[in-house]
Amino acid sequence: MINGFVVIDKPAGITSHDVVSRVRRILGTRKVGHTGTLDPFATGVLPVAVNDGTKAIPFLDEGVKCYEALMQLGVATDTLDMTGQVLRESAFDSVTIQQLLGVFESFTGHIFQIPPMYSAIKQGGQPLYKLARMGQEVERAARPVDIHSIELLSFALPFVSIRVTCSRGTYVRTLADDIGAMIGCGAALKELRRTASGPFVIGAAHTLESLQCAVDEQRLTSLCISPFSSLAHLPDVPLADSGVAKVSFGRSPLWNDTRIQGDDVPVGTELVRLSHDGILIAVARLVESGDSVAAIVLKRVFM
Repeated sequence: MINGFVVIDKPAGITSHDVVSRVRRILGTRKVGHTGTLDPFATGVLPVAVNDGTKAIPFLDEGVKCYEALMQLGVATDTLDMTGQVLRESAFDSVTIQQLLGVFESFTGHIFQIPPMYSAIKQGGQPLYKLARMGQEVERAARPVDIHSIELLSFALPFVSIRVTCSRGTYVRTLADDIGAMIGCGAALKELRRTASGPFVIGAAHTLESLQCAVDEQRLTSLCISPFSSLAHLPDVPLADSGVAKVSFGRSPLWNDTRIQGDDVPVGTELVRLSHDGILIAVARLVESGDSVAAIVLKRVFM
């Protein structure tokens, strides 16, 4: 059985939780989880952790996401996408590319977003989307997000296709709605596809059908991204045999239990990977000590 991550190309029309349920059935294991929820109408990169991969989820670097979105100008909906109820329609014929590019620039950088009512964010212990379905709208605090770039991919009114690179927690539906409001004609998402979430990219994604085929053909390991590779943003500290033995008993290794030479000790970092022959053994924290180098303290053991 595999340990690590399988990047699923989520189809439209099902929830991220539905994907996890399908993967559990296909792989025959209960220990499955996902990161970075996608809306039911959205498609694309959904990283799914399997077995020991679930231990790596808290240490992932998914701070940067990339989406390709198709906006429909001249319309505003309650869900901020075209699956919702149309609230108003406006003329869009006078919108120009230059006008759009100027608006995109206004939303690039560090901005604040008000989360949509149709979202899983909880308020008073209740998900907002449940309140929205009951016809309630509550005040939501604006949240800081970073929009690294908004690129125009195509312009064929009323449809505008964009590529958005942004921080975790960004709602592209809200971005489209805000863009539409600034233009003056309104806008809602017609399509949304995530092409990258941290180290996981669409080029490494597989459909649920291809995952089933891989199981049937006994080539599942070729689809799996190991915990070691998924945490490549963390410095690697290779362990000697003595270090592996200590970790197996839950003891933190010393630097002489590693294959790191004195001058190569990672500096300016807190978390590191402890590995042996390219296999992730543990994630550890470097803690200042009375010695000249930081002490290694185990945080999560994978072996």
